[in-house]
Amino acid sequence: MSVLWYDTTLRDGAQGKGISFSPAGKLKVARLLDAFGVDMIEGGYAASNPKDVAFFQDVKALELKHARVAAFGSTRRARISPSEDQGCKALLAADTPICTIFGKSWTLHVEEVLRCTREENLAMISETVDWLCQNGKEVVYDAEHFFDGFKADEAYCLQTLDAAKQAGASVLVLCDTNGGTLPNEVERITRQVKEELGMAVGIHAHNDGACAVANSLAALDAGARHVQGTINGYGERCGNADLIPLFANVQFKMPELVSQELPLDRLTELSHAIDEIANQRPNPKSAYVGEHAFSHKAGMHVDGVRKNAASFEHVPPDSVGNNRHILISELSGGSNVLLKIRDMGLKVDKSSPEVREVLQELERLEKDGYEFEGAEASFTMLVQKVLKNHKSFFEVEGYRIISEHRPGRETELAEASVKVRVGDEAEYTVAEGEGPVDALNRALRKALARFFPAIAEVELIDYRVRILDPEHKTRAMTRVLIESSDGSTSWSTVGVSENIIEASWEALVESVEYKLFLQEQS
Repeated sequence: MSVLWYDTTLRDGAQGKGISFSPAGKLKVARLLDAFGVDMIEGGYAASNPKDVAFFQDVKALELKHARVAAFGSTRRARISPSEDQGCKALLAADTPICTIFGKSWTLHVEEVLRCTREENLAMISETVDWLCQNGKEVVYDAEHFFDGFKADEAYCLQTLDAAKQAGASVLVLCDTNGGTLPNEVERITRQVKEELGMAVGIHAHNDGACAVANSLAALDAGARHVQGTINGYGERCGNADLIPLFANVQFKMPELVSQELPLDRLTELSHAIDEIANQRPNPKSAYVGEHAFSHKAGMHVDGVRKNAASFEHVPPDSVGNNRHILISELSGGSNVLLKIRDMGLKVDKSSPEVREVLQELERLEKDGYEFEGAEASFTMLVQKVLKNHKSFFEVEGYRIISEHRPGRETELAEASVKVRVGDEAEYTVAEGEGPVDALNRALRKALARFFPAIAEVELIDYRVRILDPEHKTRAMTRVLIESSDGSTSWSTVGVSENIIEASWEALVESVEYKLFLQEQS
């Protein structure tokens, strides 16, 4: 039996801090998941809020090609029948083909949270599953806190699963709700459950012990064939099992569990698209899809990748829709610089003196506090200057900043004046902004707009400051990284100075220079 992928981004993932989906956003996520090949999409808690209720109605209009939608809820409350329980009735009202319900596996929860007898808890499970099945629903049973419950009282914990099995659940999902179980325990317990109950089991892992992905893989190794998780690992506390690396790990490393391949060359696109919908910045360290996933810094590693990429990459970057990045720093060797220069379309070999010149200049600047790992545009301009290919598009003759605080304003109002020269013509402009850096950015672009209209496309989208030697207090060196975008391309530049305004100005000017360089190259 192949793996069935069950996504709970829209329900469990939305419980994570800072995660929220609009009604339109939820539909976009569902469409993306369906197109990628996810088998089941949990749309929300049926009795939770109007937004989830609306989703179950609106998703029908999408006419999903592959995925089936599940509504989430719980077993009936104690001492009330499912037909009278508002939560159970909401599950039916959601009108989804699948109903996923959770029930208590841990005696601690039965006795101290539900405060009912063990027998009543078993009845709550079996009667709810049976009632939903009788109403034509496929029932996925989530055994909440299963692994903690198993370790506390194995016999009773298995009874709860058997109650769901006998009532007609299609799969029994073993939940590591607290997220503290280790992979060896998950593997052993899942294998035992599979053998004793003789039916399909699944895994739902949380990441509080940083083992959610490993636990999911351990459960698969033990015979589970249903995996629950969220895109990018969204979820309460430390999050849920991240489906992004799970998709790739199973398809690349456990192909015997795959009957229908997922389009992994769109994996990075899927991850970043859902980050965008959830208003999250992509994690650069994410396996497979992060910006750093195929980044190489040490000279020996880069030399190995240049000769045979498999020496330091377990899968090709393009197999998951990602790209290789060669990082430049004081740890770089000639191989790093060589590959970066070749990426610019310049024909040099490793023995070329230009490679050594660039490396020497790089080392000198990094001693002064510059960092080019996160400022590849600045590195490109550095190479152009060292190789005497740099064309100065404009000359800055000076700038001035005036800052003031006005009553009733929460932010500092700044005025910047900038004088530039382009060829034989000079331009002097003044602009206001929310703080000195914003004012400088506006004034510089205003001064150059007449000569270079494309500058109007450039926006400053991120601004980061780091104090390099705080022990020097007000004379400490400051590094400023600026990220800019023209709507289709983004790039980063760096500036370093004892004066934060000067460091910011250096990065701003180089950002504009890089845009003009890109335009010239196109």
